Amino acid sequence: MGQGDTGIRAAATEQPAASRSRRGAVVAALMLSMALAALDSTIVSTAVPQIVGDLGGFSVFSWLFSGYLLAVTVTLPVYGKLSDTFGRKPVLVAGAAVFLLGSLLCATAWNMAALIAFRIVQGLGGGALQGTVQTLAADLYPLKERPKIQAKLSTVWATSAIAGPSLGGVLAAYADWRWIFLINLPIGALALWLIVRHLHEPVRESSGRRPRIDWAGALAVFACGGVLLTALVQGGVAWDWLSAPSLALFGTGLALIGAVVVIERRAAEPIIPGWVWRRRTIAAVNLALGALGLLMVAPTVFLPTYAQTVLGLAPVPAGFVLSVWTLSWPVSAALSQHVYGRIGFRNTAMLGIGTATLILLAFPFLPYPGEPWQPALLMLLLGGALGLFQLPLIIGVQSTVGWEERGTTTASVLFCRQTGQTIGATLFGAIANGVLAARLGGAGDLDAVTRALGSGAPAEHVRHAVADAVHAVYLGAAGAAALAFLVLLFVAPRRFPVLRNPGD
Repeated sequence: MGQGDTGIRAAATEQPAASRSRRGAVVAALMLSMALAALDSTIVSTAVPQIVGDLGGFSVFSWLFSGYLLAVTVTLPVYGKLSDTFGRKPVLVAGAAVFLLGSLLCATAWNMAALIAFRIVQGLGGGALQGTVQTLAADLYPLKERPKIQAKLSTVWATSAIAGPSLGGVLAAYADWRWIFLINLPIGALALWLIVRHLHEPVRESSGRRPRIDWAGALAVFACGGVLLTALVQGGVAWDWLSAPSLALFGTGLALIGAVVVIERRAAEPIIPGWVWRRRTIAAVNLALGALGLLMVAPTVFLPTYAQTVLGLAPVPAGFVLSVWTLSWPVSAALSQHVYGRIGFRNTAMLGIGTATLILLAFPFLPYPGEPWQPALLMLLLGGALGLFQLPLIIGVQSTVGWEERGTTTASVLFCRQTGQTIGATLFGAIANGVLAARLGGAGDLDAVTRALGSGAPAEHVRHAVADAVHAVYLGAAGAAALAFLVLLFVAPRRFPVLRNPGD
């Protein structure tokens, strides 16, 4: 191993997973696969009224999102280990096939229960798409060229985040909500064809023994993640935090954590190997990106309500206030290589998250009610800061491991980011509702305020209450950003131990 980030130029001798003549087609397939996963996170939201009107089940429609999120999150570690064991191509092909099967089934759903079940099937494939695409991006490019592919993937994700809600609304209004899922089929079929035809992974040296799959560990991880994430998603929504269902789920989750630890310690090839947390670099990146997932909830969930309630914007302009960060994030990520090439991965990430902390702290000091350009400017700056933070950490941690550990490593950081988002939605939802209850005398929560927007402009005291609630959420997000900064400062090594010649 090299002794620091100064070895990044020497690491550029890696062999790509496909020849350069075929790499363009494979990159196109990865971008299409990423578009499938990104669009599916947003395209359904604007079609919920049409779906509920057709199928019913309003009381449980939130599981259209929660079920998909749970399936993606808990399968990430499993797919990461499988891709290290059997290669990226079979895992990506299988995951894409399951995702497309789930999409087809969703389009044929006859009631809300069936649609939720088929969304979970989609999520089982979506976990393979998210994790394996990011891992293949590192396989295809040597270290000095990885920002190119990561910038492309970031651009796909940003474009999908902007286009998804609009596309979903158009399909639901002028065609049928089922086309939201059917549109995945031609895109996914093209991606599958490109992968099967053009992705040829190099033959790896065999140890001479048959790969051993830790099925018990996979089942335990899936069960543990599913139970705990269900408790976090439904707690305070479907039941009270201190109710019997909530306590039962958390108790079961803690017991399953113990079972996972026991099973993984005894497994010959564990799904979540201990070295993921014993190595300082990987552990620090896991924790830092978990904090990133947590803080991202503040703008993505609460800023649109703030823009509509406090600023008085219509839904489309309110969405634009949020979406501007998707313009600066990919640009900043693409340019980050010029920064970490000089000062290293850790220092670049600390610069980004330190700047993000200050921007999040500035939000509560915006004038009331203020102008739309003011929060939009902060979001533009925040996207640029987070681009400097996330990409160097992902590229850096992928560059500290060889091919045989890269899938597991990539899956672990994505799993932590997804888990952070789930925790953030729960934590910040409780903070916002607590502030609203205090300001409104216990007369409502943020969901009630959001539903009331359709009936006219809210009263002045409600606008002030929502502003205070969102300010409190942004202060919490600033705390998460500061936590990420401290993790990098005290846990991460000053220089990432980049492999000079990984041999992959």
